Amino acid sequence: MKFRFITTDVFTARPFTGNQLAVVTDARGIPEDSLLAIAREFNYSETTFVYPPDNAAHARRVRIFTPGAEVPFAGHPTIGTAVVLARIGEIPLTGDETRVVLEEGVGPVPVVVRARDGVATSAQLSVARLPEIGPPPPARTTLAEMLSLEPSQLLGGPNGPQAVSCGLPFLIVPVKDRAAVAAAKVRMDVWERTLSRYWAPDVMVVARDPELEGSHLRARVFVPGLSVPEDPATGSCAAALAGYLAARETAPNGSFHWVMEQGFEMGRPSILELEAEKRDGAVVAVRVAGDAVLVSDGMMEIA
Repeated sequence: MKFRFITTDVFTARPFTGNQLAVVTDARGIPEDSLLAIAREFNYSETTFVYPPDNAAHARRVRIFTPGAEVPFAGHPTIGTAVVLARIGEIPLTGDETRVVLEEGVGPVPVVVRARDGVATSAQLSVARLPEIGPPPPARTTLAEMLSLEPSQLLGGPNGPQAVSCGLPFLIVPVKDRAAVAAAKVRMDVWERTLSRYWAPDVMVVARDPELEGSHLRARVFVPGLSVPEDPATGSCAAALAGYLAARETAPNGSFHWVMEQGFEMGRPSILELEAEKRDGAVVAVRVAGDAVLVSDGMMEIA
C-alpha cells in the first residue's frame, strides 16, 4: 500500500532551516510494528502519523514518534502537523485564525492555525497539561561535568536548574551566556550515570543572551534518551521553559511573552514564541507558536 507523506520545516519561514518533520497524512492501514521503523527511516527528530479523531469534535488524532520511541506530546510535530493538514485542505480554514483540537497521547491539544492570504503559515498550541515540577536535579557540579562546562557557567539559586514537564519532562539548565550555550556538549558516560533514569533525562541549556534583536533567549536541547543527540527546535521543552520563567516573574498576574532562538549551533536556526499567563501567582496557561514551511510531498510504499 502507498501512503502520502509531507515534510515540513517548523519554527522557521525558510526551507532547510528550523526543525524537520515528516507527516504521514493518513496512517490508517499502516501496521503498528512499522510506525517506529518509518520514523527511523526518516530519521528526523519526530515523525507524525495522522488518524481520524476519537472525538468527532476534534480535527485529528496524532501519534508522534522519535527514532527511538513514541512520545505523548511534542511541540514542533503539533505545530507542523496542523499547518500541513491546513495546507492540504484536511483542516478547512475559517479565516486568519482557525481553532482546532488535535488528540495526542497527552490529551486534547488546542491549536490555532494562522493563515495569510488564505494560506496556513504558522500555528500556536496551548498545552494540555500545565507545568509540573519534578524532583530536585543532580548537583550543579555534576550537571556541569555532564555538559562539559565549568560549574561557574551554570546559574544557581532561584534561577538554577529545575525539572519541568508540560507532558514531556525536561531538565532546564540556565547558564550565564551564549558562549556557555555554544560550548555545551553532553558526556554520555556522565549522562548514563546521572540522568538516564532521572525523572527528566532530557536537557535544555538556556541563557538570556540571544543573538538577534527581538529575541530574549538562546537555547540548545539534548534528547539522548530518545535517540535525538540534539534537537533543532523543541516546542515541548519551550512550553516547560515558559512555565519555569513565568513562575519566576514577580508579578502575580499577567501575560508574559518570550522569543527563543534554538538550533543555531546546528545550522538549523529556529525561532520559537513562548507565552504564559499567571493568575494569583499560579501559571494558568502556556502557549508555544511558530512558523512552518512545506518542503516535500511524496508517497511511501509499505508492504
